[in-house]
Parts: sequence; C-alpha cells; structure tokens
Amino acid sequence: MSKRIVIDPVTRIEGHAKISIFVDDAGNVSDAEFHVVEFRGFEKFCEGRPYTEMPGITQRICGICPISHMLASAKAGDAIMAVSIPPAADKLRRLINLGQLVQSHALSFFHLSAPDFLLGWETPPAQRNVFGLITNHKDLARAGIRLRQFGQEIIEVLGGKKIHPAWAVPGGVRSPLTREGAAKIGAWLPEAFATTRVALDLFKQVLTTHQREVQLYGNFPSLFMGLVDPDGGWEHHGGKLRFTDSSDSIIADQIDPKDYLTVIGEQVQNSSYLKSPYYLPLGPTDGVYRVGPLARLNVCSHMGVPQADAELKNFKSLAHGAITSSFLYHYARLIEILASLETIERYLSDEELFSTYLCADAGINSLHGVGASEAPRGTLFHDYTVDRNGLLQKVNLIVATGQNNLAMNRTVAQIARHFARGPEITEPMLNRIEHGIRCYDPCLSCSTHAAGRMALDVRMIATNGQVLHEMRRE
Repeated sequence: MSKRIVIDPVTRIEGHAKISIFVDDAGNVSDAEFHVVEFRGFEKFCEGRPYTEMPGITQRICGICPISHMLASAKAGDAIMAVSIPPAADKLRRLINLGQLVQSHALSFFHLSAPDFLLGWETPPAQRNVFGLITNHKDLARAGIRLRQFGQEIIEVLGGKKIHPAWAVPGGVRSPLTREGAAKIGAWLPEAFATTRVALDLFKQVLTTHQREVQLYGNFPSLFMGLVDPDGGWEHHGGKLRFTDSSDSIIADQIDPKDYLTVIGEQVQNSSYLKSPYYLPLGPTDGVYRVGPLARLNVCSHMGVPQADAELKNFKSLAHGAITSSFLYHYARLIEILASLETIERYLSDEELFSTYLCADAGINSLHGVGASEAPRGTLFHDYTVDRNGLLQKVNLIVATGQNNLAMNRTVAQIARHFARGPEITEPMLNRIEHGIRCYDPCLSCSTHAAGRMALDVRMIATNGQVLHEMRRE
C-alpha cells in the first residue's frame, strides 16, 4: 500500500512549513512536496498606502533580512520618481547590503547548518543546534556569532539600529557614513577576515567527508538566475538579470529588472501558500531555476576582488559546467562573505561615502516602478503601481524563497528517495530531508508575508489518502 510521510514542522529555518513524502506500493519514494502553511498578505494590505512608506512597511516582513526589502522598495520608489540617485547614496546602499549579506550568511552557516555536518546527522536534536555547537566547538561558535555581529554593526553604523532602520528612502538615503563609524568597521575587519578563512578551510574539509551529501542534496540540472554587472561580474545591488543553464551556458542576459515579467512566470500550488516562479520561455516543468549564493556564483564570471576570485575559481573547478549540488550553497555563502569583506574594505577608503549629497528631489514621474536587489537568499523584486497621488494600486513581491520553491521540492524528493526506508521515520532520516531545505536558507516570512513561527510536519500517506505515519515538531 502506498504511503505518505509528513514532517511537521521543519526546524532551523525561518518560518513555518511541513514536508510530505509520497511512497508507492513497493515502498519507494515517488514524490515529495514542501508546503508553506503561512498566509501571504503584504501585497494586499499595502494597497492604498503612499509609496514613500513602503521601505519602512516592507522591512517588517522579516527581522532577518529587513535591509533587503528596504533597498528593493527604495529602488522601486526611485523608479516612480524617475531619478538617478546621488553616487554617494548608491555606494552607501551597497555598503549596508554587504553588511546584510555578511550577517545573514553567518547566521545560516554557523547557527543553522553547521550543527548538521559538524555534530553529525545522528546526534539527537536536543544537542544538534547552535548550543551543541557552542559545547563542542566553542571557539568556532563564538567566532560565527561575532561575524554575524560585525554585519549587524555595519547596518547600525549606517542606519542607526540593527533591525528595521529608517534609512533608505525613494531617491537615496538619509545619512552618510561617519568617520567614527568607518573606524569602527575598519577595526573589526581583520577578525572578520580571519573567521571567514577558518570557515572556508573547515568547509573544504567537510567536502572531503561529505561527498555523498554533495551528490544527493539537491544535485540536479536546473537554470540559475542572478544579477550581473555589464562585464558579467558578481553583482549584489544593481546590474541586469542573467540566466544560465546546468551546462554553464548563458540563455538570457542583460535583462533590465523592470522587464522581469518577460522572463519570469508564476504558478500557485494547491498545497502551499508559496508561489512558484519559473523561467517563462521554458514553462513550469523545464523552467525551474535557482537563485541565491549558488546561482550568483554560477551566473557570474568573476567576483571583482582577489581573494574571492581565487575561491570562485576553486568553486567552479568542482564540476564540469554549472555547480548543480545545493549542498554547495554553503560554500557559496562563505565565498560571498569573503567578497563582501573585501569590498567593504575598499569602500572605507572612498571619500564619497562621507558626502552629504544623499537624496534626489522629485515627485511622481512614473506610475509604475520596479526595484530589484540581491537579498542573501536571492534576487528580490518589488513591483509597485501607483496613482497620480502616489498611492499604491497594485503591489507584487517576488521573493527568493519563492523562486527556489520548485527546486526545494525536487531537493527533498531526491534526498527522501535515497534515505527513506520503510514506513517508520527515523530522526536522522528526518534531519537529512530537512537539511535539504536548510541548504536554501529559506525565509518563509519573506515569501508568505505572515506572522508565525517555524514548525515541521512529515507524513507517510497511502495512495488512498490514509495517513500511515506522522511526525510533528512544534
């Protein structure tokens, strides 16, 4: 008799979701689904609000990546005003986004994922977490916490506080970098570099001992999308869209983000509140694409800074063609931290960041504006339509976790096919399936726009719909 396994809740991710695993009559996994069970509402209740309020409102979608929403929203406001913001404002926005990349990637690597591959899949869940990491790898855990703190410090130096700063606005930013703030960031950089190098060396050791995970954790052909600069280099807050395939061939390039609807379609699954974008020319089945660190490193030709360029070369040497294993999202995050630190170091010697010319002055010159920026988890779009008074008539948000949704479904199915054995669910098997989701570091509050906490539900279900076994975590 066929079965359905349900994991509820999925742990150590942001938000609330469950996983269903479908098993056929022979006991083999036939399919798997990742369900997001929170409701999405920001797009509707923001209608009628002034577009100028959106950088502040949309930050409240999430406490982990508010900077990403603030920046994408401010860029949409720039487009409605039809202005080019002052050069200093663009550089300052970039600097705060680099701080966001550092703090979020450090959280993902050290707090959420490292307990799995450092403590082991068999370790009881009560110890397989950041507290277990502190007990068994005290210095590493402390360094990871400090690295995240460094990224948050940059956000506070520029925005006035670490979470939900009222700083980026349509047309620019509110305040410059101060000399005191620059000195504080500069003094912390050597420690941040040292921690990142330790983490990179550590993960390279993990790669030698976890080849099975590299091969089985979301390793399949797909497309990849990210922003690149005009020369095809790594970009995190500007540039144009590029799509590549699993052979590392460019299939679409230099697409203005305002034209994203010409290449991105959206579908809705009955089993999830999470939308499922796909590459429009190929359709939902063949147009599955991934975003985020793995995608950004696949689509770019270079990082633009020497240490990260050397790591990118090593990263790309791990496969012929694109890097298709989602387990290597972890490596990509560390490379992006390194690139961010190198770029931050360059910015600290740029006198323009201390300029007080920070905001363009204009009214409503366009009734439609799109803002795109690279959030830690992938490309983020804010699409606003306003009336002549600047009141929002329509809001569309396409968030990284949604764009990875179809790939996450394939990932949990691939892992479950290999590790699910028999009708009973074991904790190590459960955790391996969950880790497939953690590779993507999903942010479900961002993707579904609802309050709530993360939980995981796995069920084993027969073809007649009968739940044969269920495991829940609150």
